[in-house]
Formats: sequence, structure tokens, C-alpha cells
Amino acid sequence: MKAIVTGHTRGLGEAIAAELMGRGIAVFGLSRTRSAALAARFPKLLLQIEIDLSDSVTIGHWLGSGAVQDFFDGTDVVLLVNNAGTVQPVGPLHEQDPLAVGDAVALNVAAPLMLAAGVVAATPGAQWRILHVSSGAGRGAYPGWSVYGATKAALDHHARAATLDAVPGLLVCSLAPGVINTAMQAEIRATSIESFPNRERFIELERSGQLSEPVDCAGRLVDYLLGDHFGINPVDDLRAVG
Repeated sequence: MKAIVTGHTRGLGEAIAAELMGRGIAVFGLSRTRSAALAARFPKLLLQIEIDLSDSVTIGHWLGSGAVQDFFDGTDVVLLVNNAGTVQPVGPLHEQDPLAVGDAVALNVAAPLMLAAGVVAATPGAQWRILHVSSGAGRGAYPGWSVYGATKAALDHHARAATLDAVPGLLVCSLAPGVINTAMQAEIRATSIESFPNRERFIELERSGQLSEPVDCAGRLVDYLLGDHFGINPVDDLRAVG
């Protein structure tokens, strides 16, 4: 069993990668930067590259390089955790930079879907568990989050449709992990109330200690990823899991 984790250098992605490696599962981390801290902790289990996951052409070249085949060679269970993402651009349509919209869709949607297709194609005969890190914003609309919510809804629908394909050995789930104490949450709280009217709700969540810590969330998420119930519900919420 081995795993690819995107956005593994900070926040929830870093915690997920550490949790997997703490259980003896090798991780291939894909991010714009490398993690010296994870490399020092898990020198024999971590492989990582610097890659811009908002660049679909770069992802395509990487998928065609043989790196996926080499990493998973001899592995019977293939894990893919599509964690990398961005909340930007935030605000109503007239405030959104069209280029930022394109970058967000590329990072939040194109990259996970490309990696899912590429990893499965590169590892014939394996069993696959693909987890998209989704959000409640993809299941209920928030003012200012039209792009973020739409991209997360796309991941949910991808998981539903891929499950209906009934590919032998393939399990897919788009999982909302809850509200986590990460840099993204700090970014949300720093957004102007004009661009994101629901900002005060997230400030109150932080003030009242209702944010879960990345390490705690990652432990529960990996339990779910490796558990017997993974894939039964193609769209799920970690907060609803017993």
C-alpha cells in the first residue's frame, strides 16, 4: 500500500501525509514546495516533487513520465488523496479576476480529476481508493464562494459518477472534513465582509474553539480512508462518521 497526497507541505495535507507515514505507508507528495520537516521525520517513506497543480499541461507531462508507475510498482493497494485546493477568488462576480477563476478551477477540479484518471490507468490490476477533500461549501451555497463552492461540488459529482462506473477494485469518495484550524481558515477570517458576508461565522468558530486541529482530523480521515466503509457513500462528511 502506497499513497499520493497533494498539497502535503502544510495544513491538513501535511497532517494526512504524516498520519499515513506514521502507519508505515509510503507517500509521494505533490506540492509547489517540499517539506523539509516531513523528509526529516520520514526519510525512507517520503518521496516528493515540486509541481504546480494549477498547470494542467505540467500535470499531464508528469503523469506521462512514468513516475506513477515507478512509485506504485509492486503495490497492490493504491491510495490517492486529492487535498490541494484554494478558496480564492472570494467575492461576487464583478470582483473576481477571470484568471484567478481559471487557476482555481484548474487546481481544485482539473488536477484531482487528471490525477484520478492517470493513477488508475498507470496501475492496472491494483485496488484503488481515491479520496477528494471536499467541503460543505459544495453542498450549500455561500455568498462570495461561487467559485470555491462550484469546484467542490464538481468533486462530489465526480465521485458519484465514478462510483456508478463500477470499475472492479475502484472506490471513490468526496469527503468533507469539517472546519479545520489551517492557513485557509485564517485567510477566510481575513477576507473583507463585503466580499464574504459569512466571515463573522468563521471568526466565531475560531473564537469559540470549534475548529478541529489538522492532526486530529487527519487521524480520523485516514481511519475512514482505510476502513471497511470507504466508498459505500461516494459523498460523505467526516463529522457524520461515527
